[in-house]
Amino acid sequence: MSTATHTHRPVIGITVGDLNSIGTEIIIKTFADNRMLELCTPVIFASNKTINFYRKLLNENNFNYQSIKDFTRLNPKQVSVFNCWEEEVQIMPGTLNETGGKYAARSLAVAIECLRDKQVEGLVTAPIHKKNIQSADFNFTGHTPYLQQAFNSKDVLMFMTAENMRVGLLTEHVPVAEITKYVTKENILSKLAIMRDSLIKDFGIDNPRIAVLGLNPHAGDEGLIGDEESKHITPAIRQAKHQGTLCFGPYSADAFFAREMYRRFDGVLAMYHDQGLIPFKSLAIGEGINYTAGLPIVRTSPDHGTAFDIAGKNTADESSFRQAIYTCIDIIARRKQYAENTRNPLKKSELASEGI
Repeated sequence: MSTATHTHRPVIGITVGDLNSIGTEIIIKTFADNRMLELCTPVIFASNKTINFYRKLLNENNFNYQSIKDFTRLNPKQVSVFNCWEEEVQIMPGTLNETGGKYAARSLAVAIECLRDKQVEGLVTAPIHKKNIQSADFNFTGHTPYLQQAFNSKDVLMFMTAENMRVGLLTEHVPVAEITKYVTKENILSKLAIMRDSLIKDFGIDNPRIAVLGLNPHAGDEGLIGDEESKHITPAIRQAKHQGTLCFGPYSADAFFAREMYRRFDGVLAMYHDQGLIPFKSLAIGEGINYTAGLPIVRTSPDHGTAFDIAGKNTADESSFRQAIYTCIDIIARRKQYAENTRNPLKKSELASEGI
């Protein structure tokens, strides 16, 4: 987390993810440290029974909360659990079943309504399982496309961030055989615009430098190993530069990361999921998190999945989830600062010309 002082403690909404995963466990472990309440006012979207089940399982006596059904009783000095369901739900840690997905979707849907109503200022999501959450109401490959539709965003960017690197993905959860369909000049330009905008407004970087990776081995070897670079990627980079984005490439992905070239850039655009995620998870310093850039709201999540194999065993590490909270708070503050700095540029220029 940055060293910026947060004079205002934002209200952060937290979804519990799959009920049988490590989600509720890492949430309780994070907020068992009361110092977190000095940074934000957390609202967990779940049920009292779910929270009590895991609190008892973890034997965590330092975690305390109040139960609310609306925001009139919100207490900034206490964790709040917003009751999203009252019925008895059988929780089976480590089990992949329909129940875990059903209530993960319920938690998320209620949290989004509260975001729309501006009752919470940011969202941190615990992991879902992409298969068992599928339903008539949730027909998406993950949080990112669901949130894109929920907030009517033209496009969004899955943006993995850590202390030493930020990696965005052109394509996310699509089969490898279909990746080339999405490697178009238009898509690349859209993701580059979102990344540049986010680096400026969300991460406080005035003139961000962005690296673009090639799709093929050796970035195509000048057309010898595929032509996506010459047909789509290089023209997109050229046009983005013309439009004022400091972007460079395409770079051969293996050499780019092996030679630590990522250190020279503020952001990296990878062409597909594993091209970006494998080096990120291998080389990131500190705790990496997932940020959805391009939304009107701030949403972060830990960079890991449901971890059913360790669910309910009190061994899950909450570090990435805690960092997701920190990053959410920081981005909210930076967005407000950016809005303030750019609120009336004409007036500021007039004051500057008058020597004020």
